[in-house]
Amino acid sequence: MIRNLYTRLFLIALIAAVSLWIDLNDELRITNPFTNTVIFERNIRPRLGLDLRGGLQVLLEADLPPDQPVDAEALSVARTILENRTNALGVAENVLQVAGERRIVGEFPGVEDAQSVIETLKETGLLEFVDTGDESFPPGTVLQTDFGGAAPASTEPAATETPATAVPATESANATETPPVTETPLPAATEVAPKKVYHTVMTGRDLKSVSVIADQIGGYQISFELSPEGTKIFGDFTSANVGKYLTIVLDKKVISSPIIKTPITNGKGVIQGNFTAEQANALAVQLRYGALPIPLKIVETRLIGPTLGEDSLRRSLMAGLIGMVIVIAFMAIYYRLPGITADISILFYAAIAFALFKFIPVTLTLPGVAGFLLSTGSALDANILVFERLKEELRAGRNLVQAFDQAWIRAWPSIRDSNAAALITSAILFWFGSTFGATIVKGFALTLSLGVIISVFTALYITRALLAFALQTFKPTNLARWIGI
Repeated sequence: MIRNLYTRLFLIALIAAVSLWIDLNDELRITNPFTNTVIFERNIRPRLGLDLRGGLQVLLEADLPPDQPVDAEALSVARTILENRTNALGVAENVLQVAGERRIVGEFPGVEDAQSVIETLKETGLLEFVDTGDESFPPGTVLQTDFGGAAPASTEPAATETPATAVPATESANATETPPVTETPLPAATEVAPKKVYHTVMTGRDLKSVSVIADQIGGYQISFELSPEGTKIFGDFTSANVGKYLTIVLDKKVISSPIIKTPITNGKGVIQGNFTAEQANALAVQLRYGALPIPLKIVETRLIGPTLGEDSLRRSLMAGLIGMVIVIAFMAIYYRLPGITADISILFYAAIAFALFKFIPVTLTLPGVAGFLLSTGSALDANILVFERLKEELRAGRNLVQAFDQAWIRAWPSIRDSNAAALITSAILFWFGSTFGATIVKGFALTLSLGVIISVFTALYITRALLAFALQTFKPTNLARWIGI
């Protein structure tokens, strides 16, 4: 029947053990037993989509005249920047997709602070180093600069401002401390500087890297490093303007106005202040990922509660469990011994599929769960085709070994064609969902295609090996009782 049957059974047992290990744990960690060091570590907690977990959905549109075309590449770059910003905020399960020619759909499952995500999406993150000469401005003051047009007319307080000062890092062979500067208290509301245009020495385009670091008193700072071109500009300016103010401005609003104590030629600096960890991280995100290539406006926001999703998930899983129990009972009653091996194979299928969904990871949505349950049916279809062919071969007078071999050989074309059609359909649905931002369709297509692939493996490899082992073990002679012909 099958060569190397026990080798196959060992591999099946190994696959089952690994799958159950992943299924029953939320963190995968492999350590070296000799050095006790971590070799591999990964979070494999199941990811639930927006409809199951609740969260925030945002629809953004290009803020351009309706008759002005939107460059597809610019829209794609904007999507990537927004995804990087929100990922850096800790929203690691977000989904941002281009929808049509002018829109981007963002989904943020499980988000707790919706306002911070919205503010991060709206910010342009334009950082400027402005020459204000002998003038110092308190944080939050709106400045007009000669870069990028006039300052915004808004007089609302800055969203994340704290009483802060920012200073360039001093260049010294032996010292690492920043020069002391006098803090200026944050005004109650954003002030607007007199109508004077200040020169922008350089912008955030010259930033090479931005990171959040802890200071010596437990606070947080934003450390930045400049590109070679920015280092030269910064070095030349600070060398010629010792004792003057170099004001750091974000989106035309002052962050701080430090005094240039010494020439800074190493291209490194820090922004200091009374930042919390969240404020420092949000500011670093805006600086790191810069301005968007096209302006975007928020057209619609929807905050979805988790209650409806939990109820839908519970009902779906209950329906799936009831359906699987009925199918397992039918297979065992109608197909007897082959049906029991198929039932065991289906349990293997469920364990392997769920482990794969956790490991990839796949964000499970309600349509995704439906796709998984539908692929379970395709797994049974393959088994039914084989078992019906097995009955036909036995009725034609072949012995059990011959009928067993011919059943899989002759059922294979039908199994191949039906599952190939399912995979082609899944690919079309996935393309449709990616093109038009239909994440519901994408989730269904992804879980369906993965389920189909796993179902073919379980039907052709696991079921066949289990049935061969059962037939060799029990050696049935009463075929009507054991197989139901």
